[in-house]
Amino acid sequence: MRIIASNVRKGNIIEHEDGNLYVVLSAESFFPGKGTPTTQIDMRRLSDGNKTSVRYKTTEQVERAHVEDMNYSYLYADGDGFTFMNDDNYEQVIVSKDVLGTQAAYLQEGMKCILSLFNGVAVGIQLPARVTLEVIDTEPVTKGQTASSSYKPAKMDNGLRVMVPPHIGVGTRIVVLTEDNTYVERAKD
Repeated sequence: MRIIASNVRKGNIIEHEDGNLYVVLSAESFFPGKGTPTTQIDMRRLSDGNKTSVRYKTTEQVERAHVEDMNYSYLYADGDGFTFMNDDNYEQVIVSKDVLGTQAAYLQEGMKCILSLFNGVAVGIQLPARVTLEVIDTEPVTKGQTASSSYKPAKMDNGLRVMVPPHIGVGTRIVVLTEDNTYVERAKD
């Protein structure tokens, strides 16, 4: 399916002119005051993980690969990669570490994800927008600072560092956005 370059989004799988499949890491459109608008696409080749950057005219056509998006549940990680189970037919798929990249830190047992499959091989993943994590290390709670706009670093139970408000202490469960690793709110559970 051909789409114009300005409609390419992060996570899309495109078939490049060289015949290889690439996953889009970022796509940014530039509209200069004078000249032709362009779209800068950073992408990673699925076969070997090489990264490349390509600039298209905004109205140029690119070939979007036909991938199936299916619901899967995360089961466990081992030396081979990350194992997911299809919710409909209980079929298991192993996803390599390079497909997940930095998103692997957010995976929790039983988490519902959407895997993008191309010819039966996982080439991309969509995690839930928010995950609940527990703070395992941070500076002590500052009394009376509940409405401050300053933030402090906190280490989560998955190893990531998140900037949190001063009233968050060790053992507090918080909601974090998976897209940019930012604090949202205290968990309601």
